[in-house]
Amino acid sequence: MAHLLREVGLDFVASAPVRHVFAREISTPPEPVFRAIAEDVPGWAEWFSAVTLARPLDDGARREVRLRGGTRFEETILAAKSPEVYAYRVDVTNAPGARALVEEWRLAPAGTGTRVQWTFAADGTAPFRFTVGLARAGLGRAFRNAVTSLDRRLASGAR
Repeated sequence: MAHLLREVGLDFVASAPVRHVFAREISTPPEPVFRAIAEDVPGWAEWFSAVTLARPLDDGARREVRLRGGTRFEETILAAKSPEVYAYRVDVTNAPGARALVEEWRLAPAGTGTRVQWTFAADGTAPFRFTVGLARAGLGRAFRNAVTSLDRRLASGAR
């Protein structure tokens, strides 16, 4: 059953009760990485294996995302500053116990490539927070695999 989450802003990334921060350097420069993350929303299903569907809504101001296992999100874009930051807030989800979720992607030049940092910030019921805490290793693995896949995809010339 889908439920509405609390409206939070970008500042939630720093203040959330549960925060997971992951980073990885890739060979692709920041601009194409930003375009893939922020502008090619349907392309997420090609490089982020947990994503089965991603589509922009309201001329790109919002997104719908579906994950393997059936989790669904409706999101509002909080920041899209090329090529530095892309962030979104989950407004509606079927994830039980969630009260607030924000994800932030920060990009910084790293030599000729990019340092990609992903922050997963969450709040919810005590069981939800506990479960998200336990999920840290899996989220980190999913991030590393996704960013590596994105780097390969961009190096091959795919949009």
